[in-house]
Amino acid sequence: MKKILYIFLTILISSSALANQPFDWQLGFQKAASESMRDIVNFHNNLLLPIIIAISVFVLFLMVYACIRFRASANPIPSKRTHNVAVEVLWTLIPCLILIVMAVPSFKILYSQDSIPKADVTVKAIGYQWYWGYEYPDQNIYFDSYMIEDKDLKENQPRLLAVDNELVVPVNKVIKVMITANDVLHAWALPSFGVKRDAVPGRINETWFKAEKVGTYYGQCSELCGIKHAFMPIEVRVVTDEEYEEWLLEAKVKFAKEIIKEDQYKKLASK
Repeated sequence: MKKILYIFLTILISSSALANQPFDWQLGFQKAASESMRDIVNFHNNLLLPIIIAISVFVLFLMVYACIRFRASANPIPSKRTHNVAVEVLWTLIPCLILIVMAVPSFKILYSQDSIPKADVTVKAIGYQWYWGYEYPDQNIYFDSYMIEDKDLKENQPRLLAVDNELVVPVNKVIKVMITANDVLHAWALPSFGVKRDAVPGRINETWFKAEKVGTYYGQCSELCGIKHAFMPIEVRVVTDEEYEEWLLEAKVKFAKEIIKEDQYKKLASK
């Protein structure tokens, strides 16, 4: 009974602390933090669910009706009819019309996800066995992102989701993500942003998102990539423009892909 009550409370009461990561006994999607995810949730809740429920109720009615109407006691002499043209036409056309109704908004969402607008920040995500590597090609930055072990977790860091070096991006900016893998198939997925792309060795897939609010968002590899598949989470920290510039200045030194000389560092610090 406690678990059932908790489920209903989590549905009725929204909390920003629970919006960015999955929580116990969660039903449905994580709270949307981008326009793409909001479109996906609306498509699912406002179109797919009503259609699915209507079809399920209709099929259940037909099953109950057939069991009662055509039971052996009510039909001592069974019918020998083998087909009905009108019924066959209907059960072909109606599903086609339903699929067309679902296809139009579905294609619209897919197109908006694949059509990448002009990027404000470009990031490259590389899947390894079993962690993620991130590169900011325009900023000479590269770092690895490993899951924090249970024994090293700090307060408010979620188990199996927190990492040592998170991806940092500015809020309300178009983030283009180039995704690839170094060894086997992986998948870079962030539920709150409606993002999921396969990471394929020797190939670069692209996606994008535009975070609408500051916060920390979690995802995980969504491709069964090996024994430690469950231990390569994704953590994205969305910050203000000012905080991003501060982080960028530090990251250019801490995570420099190439060695930065002292005079270059002074030049960066003076900006």
